[in-house]
Amino acid sequence: MILLKDVRWTYQGGATPVLDGLDLHFQRGETVVVCGPSGSGKSSMLRLMNGLIPHLHPGTLHGEVRVGAEPITDLAQVGRVTGTVLQHPRRQFFTDAVDAELAFALENFGTPPHRIRDRVGSVIADFELTDLVHTRLRDLSGGQQQRVACAAAVTHEPSLLLFDEPTSNLSPQGIANLTATLRRLRDLDVTLVIAEHRLHYLRGLADRIVVLRHNGRIGKEWTRAEFAGLTDEMLRAEGLRGLDTPERLVSAKAFAHGRSIGTGEPCPAMEDHAGEKASVTPTPGPDAVCGGVLLRGIRCAFRRRRVLDIEEAHLPAGTITAVTGPNGAGKSTLARILAGLQRHAGEVLLDGRPLSRSQRQRESAIVMQDVQRQLFTDSVTAELRLGTRPAHAEHAAAVLADLGLEGLGHRHPLSLAGGEQQRLVVATARLSGRRIVIFDEPSSGVDRRHLQSITRAMRDIAADGAVVVLISHDADLLALAADQELPLRPLGR
Repeated sequence: MILLKDVRWTYQGGATPVLDGLDLHFQRGETVVVCGPSGSGKSSMLRLMNGLIPHLHPGTLHGEVRVGAEPITDLAQVGRVTGTVLQHPRRQFFTDAVDAELAFALENFGTPPHRIRDRVGSVIADFELTDLVHTRLRDLSGGQQQRVACAAAVTHEPSLLLFDEPTSNLSPQGIANLTATLRRLRDLDVTLVIAEHRLHYLRGLADRIVVLRHNGRIGKEWTRAEFAGLTDEMLRAEGLRGLDTPERLVSAKAFAHGRSIGTGEPCPAMEDHAGEKASVTPTPGPDAVCGGVLLRGIRCAFRRRRVLDIEEAHLPAGTITAVTGPNGAGKSTLARILAGLQRHAGEVLLDGRPLSRSQRQRESAIVMQDVQRQLFTDSVTAELRLGTRPAHAEHAAAVLADLGLEGLGHRHPLSLAGGEQQRLVVATARLSGRRIVIFDEPSSGVDRRHLQSITRAMRDIAADGAVVVLISHDADLLALAADQELPLRPLGR
């Protein structure tokens, strides 16, 4: 089905190959997971298989690449037999509405209108998108966009599906739904290639697991049976995440009440309030309210539909508050409100002092889901200088080293791998010296080692007295980093 033979690929302007001597063969109907450290070439390998390399990414390619026994000389033909889900789905959308996006590929291939209607309707049902079908893509949450991207990739019924970190923005329920979809596709003899750091949902699904080293060399290959038998120590030695979802060990619930506040996960600190909602969490004392961020009467609506309603919530200084909840609960909306990027009703106070939106923009730093949207300069060094306050400049080298970015100061930020870009923006947040620092899904594209380094960066920021807000579905990260939990729930339409 797919052949990569002695492949050597170097991006234009790159000093060394990203892939060097890669040999892989994928059988029809096989499900293969590709994992390995950030920067090991996983995304580049997928771009080889869907023809984006070398047709849209300039560089030098040696070796043989065949998809369906044919060389990748005709990009249009490769597009008919492949479907791709990128790590950040907004980069692959071509329209502005869910139904139009689902129909896009079929329309391009000249499919008869009645066939398009039937197929789009079937996909909407399979992916449970009925409530979203007439919604503009830009109004969806990151997780909802990920669901639409998965649906759009399968609508034209390709024989090969490529997934690049498909769970990076998905809630636990979203991951469960994706897993069920992957099983259905596998039963239909579709070839699945999944580049992923989160491995727990793939046990029992993957036929083969391939571990890439740096420069795209294969370090290990495991069968399904071998994969299931791996211990956590063996995975740690390879820099891979565990196969079991960690228990949610959040020590306390945040003080909060309002329609958007959910119940979250049970935790020991709330045993006396079992079964009650977070809205009945005991009121903090006056000193606690004065230290950190206090939200009052926060309400936000898009197109006359309210998406966030918080009567009151306290985010203490020196604490990492994890904002959790299903896709569409308003987590990223809350992040934009805290950063002064979103209009809303109500007020935000810092240490008892009301902050306008413009004041919040000056007092806050944010790490977005898609960090490419906040890379502005032509080198890693310049990117750090742009947002670093003088008092923190002396720590820049140590922060880069801890995040695995040492020696990359001369590189253009957009030439870095996705996980490296993520960690660069985390570094700028660490050195910003801001009082409010928000991390919105900071662990997409992040391996086990750097999950810990990102946690250290967040803890250092909190130790400096900042209010740290972590928005994440990543149970591994939440178990490492969260001090308290602010659970949100979607509001009814």
